[in-house]
Amino acid sequence: MEIKVKSGGILAEKADAAVFTAYEDEKLSGTLAKADKALGGTLSSALKSGEFTAKPCETMLIHANGAFDGGPERLLLVGLGKRDKFKPDTLMRAAGKAAAKCRGASLKDISVSLDTAVEVEPADSARLWAEGTTLALYTFDTFKKSDPKKKEIEKIIFLTHEKSDEHAAKKGVEKGRAIADAVCYARDMINAPANEMTPTVMAERAKRVAKQYGLKCKILEKNECKKLGMGAYLGVALGSIQPPKFIILEYAGAKKSVRPTVLVGKGITFDSGGISIKPSEGMEKMKYDMAGGAAVIGVMRAVAALKLPVNVVGLVPASENLPSGSALKPGDVVRAMNGKTIEIISTDAEGRLVLADALCYAERYKPAAVLDIATLTGACVIALGDLAIGMMGNDAGLIEKVRDAGEVTSERVWELPMWDEYLERMKGDVTDLKNVGGRQAATVTAGKFLQEFVGDFPWVHLDIAGTAWEEKGLPYIPKGARGTGVRLLVEYLTTLK
Repeated sequence: MEIKVKSGGILAEKADAAVFTAYEDEKLSGTLAKADKALGGTLSSALKSGEFTAKPCETMLIHANGAFDGGPERLLLVGLGKRDKFKPDTLMRAAGKAAAKCRGASLKDISVSLDTAVEVEPADSARLWAEGTTLALYTFDTFKKSDPKKKEIEKIIFLTHEKSDEHAAKKGVEKGRAIADAVCYARDMINAPANEMTPTVMAERAKRVAKQYGLKCKILEKNECKKLGMGAYLGVALGSIQPPKFIILEYAGAKKSVRPTVLVGKGITFDSGGISIKPSEGMEKMKYDMAGGAAVIGVMRAVAALKLPVNVVGLVPASENLPSGSALKPGDVVRAMNGKTIEIISTDAEGRLVLADALCYAERYKPAAVLDIATLTGACVIALGDLAIGMMGNDAGLIEKVRDAGEVTSERVWELPMWDEYLERMKGDVTDLKNVGGRQAATVTAGKFLQEFVGDFPWVHLDIAGTAWEEKGLPYIPKGARGTGVRLLVEYLTTLK
């Protein structure tokens, strides 16, 4: 899809549809009022009758019937709701809804006014529109027979009222697309079936990103991980014929003296539960258990594309978790990279094992901060549903920054307690730790387990088990993989000085 930015009047711009936003309970003004006059009061009549009320994401498509000579053939109104409730995500949702509506109507090119009814700067408006439309129009049809009748939007033109706003709007579009493209890249990886997204394939994807965006990439093979003492990570991989791949991506956008931020993403490309096998119902979705790892690769791509002035390292311990004669068994003991021993109570609590060694490995970078992201616990789904990411950490300042980034991106986080008493449930009888502490507070005890492998640096753990997959579809999140965490972490990294 081509996106252009230019200045000029939207009613004079030729397009299949011109998209306008409107606030609830407000009269038409500006360009919309002019359009309404040209249409003989059609728009104001729709508002008066209640046919269109401008509630959030409400749409109304109207044929212009030649009212705008050489201009748009249709007008699409999309609601923003109450003006005092407006926030950036409101516009992104509206953009996504508008894009989906236009695609559903088989429209090929649309124009969007960046100035109508939105109290944000043209650069921010352009970014939100570009991000929202790109995310909403995402499809995963790799394994479907091509449909020659399928219609896609081919071009979007964003129009600014002032010529002087063009440059800023173009920069906004570039940023929005870079972030959205990174999210979609992560979505592709997560949506792919496990036989097509093995640890080896995931590593190849990381190499491809590194080559395209100028990152450093290294893949630690099984023997290298063994020499490093990654017994917890390698234990998870024992049941699969697919070799584990420990993926390392490095981006240097600041001076060498600036300590890097390390991102760690769980990369279990399929989780059967191992010997502690999961119920068969819904197991096909366990291809998404590498959503944290995919998010980290997506973030590294976005950071490099945006040329952020930061140093970032991405670590993705990739593996499968399967049952076999060689698989890890309940009661087995593994030793992590930092020397701590772990008794395996459930082989289905494997994510914390691969993250444990990755967190230990992160310490060698002397990081300014470490953030890990993982589909870690079903308990987080029960506690927070699909609306919030569970967050735990050891540094109030870092926690606050991540919380702020969540509010900006609407990938919201909710902090859970990290009291020392929770660790008691994770202490082993024959080992330093056990990998399960019972059903009570299972999300928190998993976080306390991970903390045992965190060095002396600020750390935040993000549990995305409830937010990584979309069941129904939202304005800019189609059904399937959400790509959760990419926008959140990019926003956090953007705020670093």
